[in-house]
Amino acid sequence: MELPILETLRFLSFWRLALLSIGLFQFCRTIYFFSRWVYVYFIRSPKCLLHYGKWAIVTGAAKGIGKAVAVEMARKGLNLVLVDRELELLKEVASEIKAEEPRVEILTVDFDLNGDIGDGVRRLGMAIEGLDVGVLVNNAGVSYRVPMFLHEVGEEMFRELEKVNLTSLTEITQLVLGMMVKKKKGAIVNLGSGSASVTPSYPMFAVYTATKGYVDQLSRCLHVEYKNFGIDIQCQVPLFVVTEMVPDKKENFFNPMPEQYAPPVLRAIGYGCSVIPYWRQSFQNYLSTFCLVPIFNENLLYAALRRRAYYPVD
Repeated sequence: MELPILETLRFLSFWRLALLSIGLFQFCRTIYFFSRWVYVYFIRSPKCLLHYGKWAIVTGAAKGIGKAVAVEMARKGLNLVLVDRELELLKEVASEIKAEEPRVEILTVDFDLNGDIGDGVRRLGMAIEGLDVGVLVNNAGVSYRVPMFLHEVGEEMFRELEKVNLTSLTEITQLVLGMMVKKKKGAIVNLGSGSASVTPSYPMFAVYTATKGYVDQLSRCLHVEYKNFGIDIQCQVPLFVVTEMVPDKKENFFNPMPEQYAPPVLRAIGYGCSVIPYWRQSFQNYLSTFCLVPIFNENLLYAALRRRAYYPVD
């Protein structure tokens, strides 16, 4: 006796069977990706960061995401090398962490990433010499204070974007990679931006977005180059996080505070080469795929112009 469904399929035309097959394939594909998404963000166990080494370096650690990540790493038992140009704030952060986690060792390095990079890298190298550095988080970055057309971006802003977002990140990574290759393990996290990895464009922040595109592609290349050395390298892509870099953004369902954003950062370390660690922003990224690119671009431009009205160019 044949099953009713098979008897029904026998009388369907070729084209109806083809459409039914495509629909079934798409349904199964959706179920697979949704299940994988649930697993990645809610079930998968984070890697033990101490496996990489006892010390972690965090740049831009005086405030914002960098500070929050440093606090979370201390809670995981990692000793810290905190890097920033605001030394007094950095010392305050170190004291706060020490008060919460007295067993954690903390070193602070005064390093202006917009200053003498060669000297800063040399001093950082001296500070970490002999330490079992397992994790590097390249968090430090700069952007425009307000949205600007390209012809309005001054020479000083160009140089700062280049030195902080590109040169410093690359040279610090190069320094630490030399140590990690010797012991054949380590993890490096470079903070990218949704402006380069999620949106089709990001008007009026063109140079900033281009620097973050560099960070994303550098991370992808290094991920492939060094995976056989036991080194996990990735670009983590935040969308909006409520920090001083985006003073007009308020906390909401998609825009977390740094303290909310930091735990997912740690959970994502070692998984993938370009990732969105915060589940709500991953869902936001999915929703954005339904928006037509021309409409998306126009909305981004409108938002930049409106923000510019509130924060006029000097």
